[in-house]
Amino acid sequence: MVSFRADVLNLLRGLARGGLLSPVQAWCTQSGQTRVVEHDGNGWVGCGQGHRHWGRHGAAGLLLLDQRLEGELWVLLQHRAEWTANGGTWGLPGGAKDSHESPVEAALRESFEEAGIRPAAVRVFDELVDDHGGWRYTTVLADLVAQVDLIAQAESQELRWVQAWAIEELPLHPGFARTWPRLRQRVRSRQ
Repeated sequence: MVSFRADVLNLLRGLARGGLLSPVQAWCTQSGQTRVVEHDGNGWVGCGQGHRHWGRHGAAGLLLLDQRLEGELWVLLQHRAEWTANGGTWGLPGGAKDSHESPVEAALRESFEEAGIRPAAVRVFDELVDDHGGWRYTTVLADLVAQVDLIAQAESQELRWVQAWAIEELPLHPGFARTWPRLRQRVRSRQ
């Protein structure tokens, strides 16, 4: 049992050194505490608009842009697994925000968990908040700055780079469909 605990702590310390844990998680790991605050955001909540949302403390997703090909804008989309909320639709890697995370930390953690995107491969440049009154979804906008090997996890049927002009041709997650016009405008105003 002692060996297992030591192995787990060493693994968590390695993740903290690699920047894959939030500052609170990293502190708990480095201080030797075994109770790491993690995933306390999972759960359904209602909002002021009468909707039901995943994320007790809100949620966040990553709108990752690849503009490395001149004149082309590509966006990473996630084809959501059928068993997830709004399964079968296309949206952004993302999910519930934990109480100790900023929206950027949550979006980066979720994109790593769902797509294998390391935080060092992206440069965040903006955020867009969709406030529902008592619940918020924050889209974190970022540029791809390093090569990534996408790894679809259980929540994804597929991960795909889609040209920005083709996004509306896909069956979109309802929340993403509502915010995409504003997101597209922010991206265009930056070019």
